[in-house]
Amino acid sequence: MVTIERQNPPGLHTPPGYHHVTTTTARRTVYLAGQCPLSPAGEVVAGGLARQVAQVASNTAAALAAAGATPADVVRTVIYVVTTERETLSEVWAQLTTSEIAEAFTSASTLLGVAQLGYPGQLVELEVTAALD
Repeated sequence: MVTIERQNPPGLHTPPGYHHVTTTTARRTVYLAGQCPLSPAGEVVAGGLARQVAQVASNTAAALAAAGATPADVVRTVIYVVTTERETLSEVWAQLTTSEIAEAFTSASTLLGVAQLGYPGQLVELEVTAALD
């Protein structure tokens, strides 16, 4: 059985929901490609940022399941959002941490505002690393 330990070392601030350090005894690591807000047809979903975040969460859940993993197995996330506004970053964080993959965001996590992403109209992307036995 894989042991995943999440901690906030003494002397560091307590972050909102995630942990500064995640360690694991895993023998197998799963690296997901950046999960984009693409429909099964390969098109960026319409409906704005909230709809794109929902699609990214759904795509990530499917990719984890295909690898035999769950959100509980996630040890690292990086969230990219096309914005310069902290409020928008907070909205994305809030939506993801209440989504079907919410547990993934209790591990080491980074949230970034960026200028642009790979697909025209794409507003969000999520990188995930999971640890399995």
